[in-house]
Amino acid sequence: IFYPGGKVEYTAYLPLLHRLAKNGTDCFLVHMPANLAVFGAGRAEKIQSSYDYANWYIGGHSLGGAMAADYASDHGGKIKGLILLAAYPVSQVSVKASVLYGSEDRVLDLAKLHENMKYLPADTKVRIIEGGNHAQFGNYGAQKGDGAATISREEQTRITAEEIEKMLEGK
Repeated sequence: IFYPGGKVEYTAYLPLLHRLAKNGTDCFLVHMPANLAVFGAGRAEKIQSSYDYANWYIGGHSLGGAMAADYASDHGGKIKGLILLAAYPVSQVSVKASVLYGSEDRVLDLAKLHENMKYLPADTKVRIIEGGNHAQFGNYGAQKGDGAATISREEQTRITAEEIEKMLEGK
């Protein structure tokens, strides 16, 4: 289940989710009211009640990641893992977690990320994507205040998908 970033059209994440789906992962991209996950943080519950999967993972980008973390915090028994793309939690999360962000990201508050790592399990994997930035987790163009990426969006998407697949495989 994937929650899009704030004020970002949810379809901007289709390239990433298509890549995951092509490799065999069923993906649910959530359309948020007013393109803000804060207005739909519980939408994963409807998806989970509509399908019968043994293992559920939730993730999101930026504000969507924070709301996915919030959902995982409240529904830990229903979620196996959390994937945060340029995002951090604001409350305790007990499920396996992975954090990815770009080395050129100037939107993510790194001080807050480091401070809020205390809410994630000690074995949380953190991957800094060299040359990646904030906006390239989606396909929506440049973002105000972001750094200039030194890798292509396609390369950042490839690396992100590989890291997500590692988590799903328990690596």
